[in-house]
Amino acid sequence: MSTDKTKNLYYLEELPDYKVSNNDKDVRGWEVKDTDGRVVGKVDSLLVNKSTERVVYLDVEVDTTIVEANHNVYSKKAQDGAHEFLNEDGENHLIIPIGLVNLNLEKEIVHTDSVDHTTFAETKRMKKGALIHRDYEVLVLDSYARSNDARTYGEDDTFYENTEFVRK
Repeated sequence: MSTDKTKNLYYLEELPDYKVSNNDKDVRGWEVKDTDGRVVGKVDSLLVNKSTERVVYLDVEVDTTIVEANHNVYSKKAQDGAHEFLNEDGENHLIIPIGLVNLNLEKEIVHTDSVDHTTFAETKRMKKGALIHRDYEVLVLDSYARSNDARTYGEDDTFYENTEFVRK
């Protein structure tokens, strides 16, 4: 576990004394689909805000269609002094705020009604297990906000609404 005093988010696996409450679904391994029903990837981990003891993001290992979308960073102009990023080899994970997803319990699928495949392809990715810095969170949230019909983050926390973590 990191000794970084500024660390705010933890992968659930980093918290060996905690697990998802029996009243909530553990969606690790579930397929993630976009607003059009296209596969985005699979939930690899849950990111927890330890001080609030709530899951705040899904860590998703993205499908190869996202990686192969060939996002051309040079085709767009910098806006407001912010330049586009370039995903590097090995960066095949991204985070999704829990307020943007819903669960299909019967089919064990996580889906979003507000983010499409192109937006996911244009979102900054990270390497598996990377430390989540606030700068990365902002990049991702800005990317999802570009979706025309993106909801306000946290508006609908139907997923893990009252998630409690209990000691094992």
